[in-house]
Amino acid sequence: MTFLKLKIMLIIGGIGFLAFLGLLAFVAIFISDEAGDFDSSMDLGSPNDWQNVSLSKDVLAHQPMVEKYANEYGISDYVPILLAIIAVESGGNAEDVMQSSESLGLPPNTLDTEASIKQGTKYLANLLQSADTKGVDDSTVLQAYNYGGAFIDYVAGRGNSYTFDLAESFAKERSGGKKVSYSNPIAIEKNGGWRYGYGNMFYLDLLQPYLRETPSFDDDTFRLVMEEALKYEGFPYVFGGAHPDTSFDCSGLIQWIFREAGINLPRTAQEQYEATEHIPLSEAKPGDLVFFHSTYNTANYITHNGIYVGNNQMFHAGNPIGYADLTSSYWQEHLVGAGRIKN
Repeated sequence: MTFLKLKIMLIIGGIGFLAFLGLLAFVAIFISDEAGDFDSSMDLGSPNDWQNVSLSKDVLAHQPMVEKYANEYGISDYVPILLAIIAVESGGNAEDVMQSSESLGLPPNTLDTEASIKQGTKYLANLLQSADTKGVDDSTVLQAYNYGGAFIDYVAGRGNSYTFDLAESFAKERSGGKKVSYSNPIAIEKNGGWRYGYGNMFYLDLLQPYLRETPSFDDDTFRLVMEEALKYEGFPYVFGGAHPDTSFDCSGLIQWIFREAGINLPRTAQEQYEATEHIPLSEAKPGDLVFFHSTYNTANYITHNGIYVGNNQMFHAGNPIGYADLTSSYWQEHLVGAGRIKN
C-alpha cells in the first residue's frame, strides 16, 4: 500500500480515552454549518485530500509543534489528522493534548504538552507502518489510535477494511459486553446514548467535524479563481467590502476573485444572479455560483452568494470568509439555486 487511504469518513481519536465533541457553529451576519451528515461507509482517500475546519485557537496554537514532529516521523501529510486528534482529545486545553500517555503504558495525563505531541505523532506513525505491513486501511489506523494496535490485527483477520461493526464488536469483546452511558450526540443518535465500555467505538465520527475534503482544482479557470479566493480565507465579512484592503461582502468577494481570473461580473448578488444561467444545485459544477434569498432584510430577492466547489460545499464571504456546507438546514432554507456564468 502506498500512503494509506482516507476518503470521506475521516474522524480520529485517542488512545483508550473518552472525548467529548462540541460541534462548532459560526454565527455572524451569515450562519453556516461546516459539518454535514457523515457516511461511515465511505472510504477516506489520501491524506492530501483533507484539510482542517472549525479548529479552535487553542488547537491551532499547537500546529508548529505538530508539524515539527510530523516531519520528524515522516507523516507530514497527516498534520490535519493530528490536529483533529488534538481537537477531539483535549480541545488543546490540557498538558497531555493528544492523550498519548497510555500508548507508553503510563497513566492518563502523564506527559507534558511537547512530550504528548511527540509521542502521539510517533504512535500514529507506528500504527500507519503496521497497517501498511498488514494491508489494512487508514480508517482502521484512526480507530486504532483510540483502541490500540491490536485493532489492526483484529481487522487484518477480518477482511482488512474498517467497518463500524468491527469497531463495535472489538469493543464488545474487550469490555466483556459491558455497556456504559455516553452523552455524546453521536452515541445518542446511533445507540440511544450508550457504548461498550472499552475505548470509543465512535472514534471516527468524532473527528469528522474537524476535517473537510479539499476541493480539486482541475479546470484552469476554477483553479485561478480558487487560488485568488483562498488568499482571503479567514478574513472578516465586511458589508459593502469589495477590496482586500477593506475585506469583502459576498458579492464583492466574487466580483474581485473572478476579475483576477479575467472574468468581469456586476457588483451585487442580485445583479450577479441576473448575469448567470440558472441551473439546479444538483447540476452545479465547481466554479458555478450558488445563490440565496432572504438572508437579511433588503428589497432584493437575492441576498447572498458563493462559489460552488463540489461535494455540496461552497466558498463564500461568511464571517469569516471560508467554506460552508450546503446541506445545512440554514442554507437549504434560503437556497435559490446555482448559476453558471455565461460565456
